[in-house]
Amino acid sequence: MIIKTFHDKEKAKSILKMAKESEEYLKELFSERTIKKYQSIAAREYYDIIRSLATALLLCRGFKAVGENAHKETIDFLSNFNDLSVAEIDKMQDLRIRINQNSYEGKPIESPYLENNKDKLDKIVSKLKSVLIKEIG
Repeated sequence: MIIKTFHDKEKAKSILKMAKESEEYLKELFSERTIKKYQSIAAREYYDIIRSLATALLLCRGFKAVGENAHKETIDFLSNFNDLSVAEIDKMQDLRIRINQNSYEGKPIESPYLENNKDKLDKIVSKLKSVLIKEIG
């Protein structure tokens, strides 16, 4: 459930900083060779970055997601931002579903998932950061 809260651009700035650090960590830790070996871990890192940036965007608009479907609704809320396409939101939801299956059912995220989607996920992260920077002002 998305609930109204107060606009918290300072918290959004902090989340942006942490997301940038996570992105640097992801790039350093997962070279092209190791990213294939550790698909599930790398995908989880991508998801955490995307979810964090999406959460920060909600905070900038004075909202937050709570409850059982909070992550799904957080990503759905991104449709309110014209910079993000339906295909990009669908890709984020697909990643969320894969991460949930990995975390709760033990279903691995296998190669070639990241090989096929890494560029798209990098583009989404970049767009989310740009949109968030605009929102923070």
